[in-house]
Amino acid sequence: MTAFDENGPVRGPVLVVDDEQKIRDLLRVYLERAGFPVITTGSGADALARARETAPSLVVLDLGLPDVPGESVLRELRAGAMTPVLVLTARASEEDRLAGLGLGADDYVTKPFSPQEVVLRVQAILRRAAPRAEPADVPAVSFDGGALVIDTVRHEVRRDGAAVHLTRTEWGILLALAERPGRAFTRAELINRVQGYEYEGYERTVDAHVKNLRRKLERDAGAPHVVETVPGVGYRLGAVRDG
Repeated sequence: MTAFDENGPVRGPVLVVDDEQKIRDLLRVYLERAGFPVITTGSGADALARARETAPSLVVLDLGLPDVPGESVLRELRAGAMTPVLVLTARASEEDRLAGLGLGADDYVTKPFSPQEVVLRVQAILRRAAPRAEPADVPAVSFDGGALVIDTVRHEVRRDGAAVHLTRTEWGILLALAERPGRAFTRAELINRVQGYEYEGYERTVDAHVKNLRRKLERDAGAPHVVETVPGVGYRLGAVRDG
């Protein structure tokens, strides 16, 4: 059985990066049982090398690595890449979780954890990351006279003509908002649309991803226009669709 028969096979392995051998072995057993090819390492430097060599479909990354700080590994993985990252760490505070999300993590699981929950999170991330079949002639959708362009065929976003690199979660939030510009979405709606499930702390989680989106898309992050806050509700796309 391959992972995601309904959405096509996983393109590359799941890379598990953790300094504890027992955790690497445990996650390998559960992920392989679910049909995922898995490679593991306990080194941050080796993780970056393996990511370049194998193009993993997803990285499960512990932040407490012995050689390279996990945050540095996460920054490197996020630099111009769309590879989803699930952070796995003993740092359980809300501030730590939001800091990881602020660096571009797609999701966050704290230790001790249920290995089955990790599998479910991996499945949810990859399911929403799976490319959807689109007609070849579907044009890119533009907003504000072409200032913002979302191309779902090429999986690209351009702001003022420059390509913008988004994480899978940021891409999902932007697409959800862009489906109905001007319509206010609650945080719960966004996390369910993008993550595929709801979990404790989701409101602050969405806020962290929106902060990243604004940093990348807004001309003035202090006066957001692309992703606007709707007080008491959530967020909406303020940009006006062309045509």
